[in-house]
Order: sequence, then C-alpha cells, then structure tokens
Amino acid sequence: MPLRLIQKAEHRIGPHFAQLARGLGSYGTAEFATRIVRLLTTVVIARSLAPAIVGEAALALTVFELVRVLERIGTGQQIVQAKADELAATCNSVQRFYAGWTGALMVVQLLVAAMLELVFDRPTAAAMLAVLTLVYPFMAGGHVPYYLAMREGQVTRLARIGASQSIADQIITAALLLIWPSPWSIVLPKLLTAPIWLIMARRAAPWQPDRTAGQLPASRMLRYAGPIMLADGMTALRTQGDNLIVAAVLGTSALGTYYFAFNAGVGIVSSLVTAFGSVAFPMLCAATVGAARRRMLRRIALGGAVVILPIVALQALAAPLYVPLVFGSHWAFAAPLVAILCLAGVPLLVAQIAGCWLRAEGRVGTDAAGSTLTCVLALGGLWLGAQFGDLIIAAIGLIAGQIVGALWNGARILLPALDLRSFHALRSESRS
Repeated sequence: MPLRLIQKAEHRIGPHFAQLARGLGSYGTAEFATRIVRLLTTVVIARSLAPAIVGEAALALTVFELVRVLERIGTGQQIVQAKADELAATCNSVQRFYAGWTGALMVVQLLVAAMLELVFDRPTAAAMLAVLTLVYPFMAGGHVPYYLAMREGQVTRLARIGASQSIADQIITAALLLIWPSPWSIVLPKLLTAPIWLIMARRAAPWQPDRTAGQLPASRMLRYAGPIMLADGMTALRTQGDNLIVAAVLGTSALGTYYFAFNAGVGIVSSLVTAFGSVAFPMLCAATVGAARRRMLRRIALGGAVVILPIVALQALAAPLYVPLVFGSHWAFAAPLVAILCLAGVPLLVAQIAGCWLRAEGRVGTDAAGSTLTCVLALGGLWLGAQFGDLIIAAIGLIAGQIVGALWNGARILLPALDLRSFHALRSESRS
C-alpha cells in the first residue's frame, strides 16, 4: 500500500486509524507469512493430487466447517462486551455453557459422519469427519482466554496465535503429502495443530473460574446466542455451501478444481477481511453509543477500503500471470476462475463491516436477517450458474449474488449508520 495513501487516510480519519492500521498490520504480517507457507502447500497439493482426491478432502472439511458453525453462539462476543462488574460471572457462564455445547456438537458431527457413509456412500469422507470431532475439546479449553485477550486488545498476540496454527497446519500438510499422497494428509493436520492453538490461547490471557462471582442467567445468554448463531451460520453456509453445490451439480472433480481456485485466490482476502473484523469489532464496542460510534464506523469503513480493495484488484488482475507460473501450466485453465473468485473480497468486506456495526449496537437479529439474505442470493446465484455445467458461469453467479446482497445491506444498514451528511458537515468545519 503506498505510504502517501496511508498518510492521507490517516489525516482524514484521525488517530484511530493508527490503532486500526496497527491491528491490521499485525494480522497482515501474520497472514503474509501464513500465505507464503500455504502457497507452497497448495503447490504441493496441486502437483501431488488429482482434483477428485482433493475434492474428497474438500467434502469432509466443508461438512466439518458447516457443523462447526453451530459452535459460534456469540459467547465470545459476550465476553468482549461485558461490563467490568459482570466480567467474572460472564466468563464463568461462558465456560460452562460452551463446554456443554461443544460436547453436543461432537455427537451431532458423528451422526453426520454416519449419514455420509450409510446414505451417501462416502466412507473416506465420513471417517475423516469423525476424526475431526476431536478438535472440539481443544476449542472449549481455550475459548474464554482467547476472547479475554481480544477484549484486552492483544491484537498482535491473537494474530500470532492464528498464524502459528495455520503455518504449522500447512507445514504438516506438505510433509504428509510428500510421503503419503492422500486426502488424509489434508485433513489430519487440522487436528494435529489444535493443541498449538489451545496452549497459545491460554498463555495469552491466563484465566481460572471465579466461583464467588456466580453465573449469569442462561436465558440471557441464549437470547444473544440464537441470532448470533443464525448470522454466523448463514455466513458459513455462504462460504462453505458453495462447495456442496459444486459437488452435487458438477461432481467431485469439479469441486477439486473449485477448492484449488478458492485457496489460490480469495483465500488471502477472506482471511484479511476476517482479521479486519477482529480488529474493528472491539473498537466499535469501545466507542460511546451515538455520534462517537458513528465516527468510529466511518473511520473503520475508510480504513477497510484503503487496505482491502487494492489487494482485491491486484489479485484479480494478476491471476492469469501467477496461477500457471506458481502452480504449474496444467492449472492455467483455472486462472479465470481464480480472478473471478477474488472479487468476492469486496462484498465480504461490506458484510463484515455491517455485521460488526450491528453486533456492537446489539442488533443481532438484523445481522442474522442480512446474513440470511446474502446467503440465499449468493448460493442461489451459484446454483443457477452451475446449471450451465460450467465452473466459470457458476462463479459469476456466486459473485453476482454476493454483490446484490452487499448492495442491499449496505443501503439499508451502512449508509444510515455512516450518516454521511454529518460527516460532510464535520469536514467543512475542520477546513474552515
């Protein structure tokens, strides 16, 4: 990103840009290191496995992500938003509730694995999905410390946690692929690296339950959990359901190509957008409700545009050059698909900013409704495009649906929240 552009943006949006830039810088540096390793792993996968084998692993991981979305019940956000005098009780309640919830998810995932084998005749995918249930106890062990660190603004440490796990995942994947070219080599590292996340999360914010603080009413947690789970569920369905549609309509081999194109293209942008949300949400929560929070939203929106949009444009334009050069000439046919999927970064950014704003405002129901609409439009567009039997047309349908959803939610949620008339008046006063 040009230094002059950063300085100009910082001059406009004030000192809070420095906080946002530092947070994104931490995540960006970690993501850059992760993507270098992931790029090497993707090269190994592309050169070692046929699309059909990649598709088998992609199917198991897709179903795993769809089941795991039920884990996102907003308990972490409640820790970030808790008042100081309720923090200990909130952490106690979150730990108990989340441990029980993830235990139930293990049972659900085993049932889904049985269905994959008995109904859909996918024994390999079913076995991999069953093994991945062992990830949940590690998630439960580090849940409260991780969100306490987020509450404390430990952006650099959180970025390091994600990067360390992801880099270890990619290194183990590449090593396994070299000695054992199998879909298991892609799936097993997700479990093998879970202890890394747990250890680093617990070190980030050491925590022990405070029994004297008591518990929050379960009804209070559930009122917040339902809409959050629905919103995140729709987001996960939008980002993972595309794999299921491609596999169902175009076949496992096409899914392998699509999975490769996604990781080679939109993967880095989606990771940065997620990191952006991790930085933006605590900043919005910390701002006073009203004009101050709206000003913070404007600064965050401008910062996101300055950081994310140039990366999206660069990736999309450069895809025809780097795909055959990096992954081999036999993947050159996927370059247009990679370029199209890169464009998903723009609507993803709009959705992330809108979601952070609504959750900071406590409007989790509106967030769930917006996520549902975007999910239906995106997957509907993908399904319609897939009926033509072409991955390129299917991807165009996906992006078109996401853009329509982003425009709709942006017009209904972000534009009123940004309050641009007041912003222009403020700029005029500062100039005079």
